Amino acid sequence: MIRYSLGPDDGTLSVQTKRTGAAAMAGHNLLIHATSWSATIELGDRTTIALDVDGSSLRVQEGSGGMQALQDEDKENIHQTIDDEVLMRQTIAFRSTEVKPARSGLRVDGELTLNGEMRPLGFDLALTADGRLEGSALVKQSDWGMKPYTGLFGALKVVDEVEVRIEATLPEPES
Repeated sequence: MIRYSLGPDDGTLSVQTKRTGAAAMAGHNLLIHATSWSATIELGDRTTIALDVDGSSLRVQEGSGGMQALQDEDKENIHQTIDDEVLMRQTIAFRSTEVKPARSGLRVDGELTLNGEMRPLGFDLALTADGRLEGSALVKQSDWGMKPYTGLFGALKVVDEVEVRIEATLPEPES
């Protein structure tokens, strides 16, 4: 069996949100990075993938759109809202149930635990010749019992589906 262990030093795990609603032009589409996460990939007779994310480690990297540029204070307020109202500092976990070869890498199906709810989630993971690992999954917050963030009395909303993306370089395998 070949085992790889990955974390923030190997790449980025990001969440991209989009905005909607009558006041959408006042808000920002956000790029958020998880700063504390770990993943393992075990290749063998039965390939498995596991991911754990510290829910309190999400940090806004940038905000696009909006009527004003996103300031550091805004980023801190968003971080506080994620901690207190959205993820409530809970660990996010993914465990594969089936990993099989796909056209450009692997098809991964498994269970995502988010906000105390476990639900199925599937995505493709591309493996490039130069050792890059890339993949994304759409996560519909309401499927996990989460209410997407709203502001300005409901006139500004985060779209229910967010994109979770990983881009990393595989480290040397563990022995």
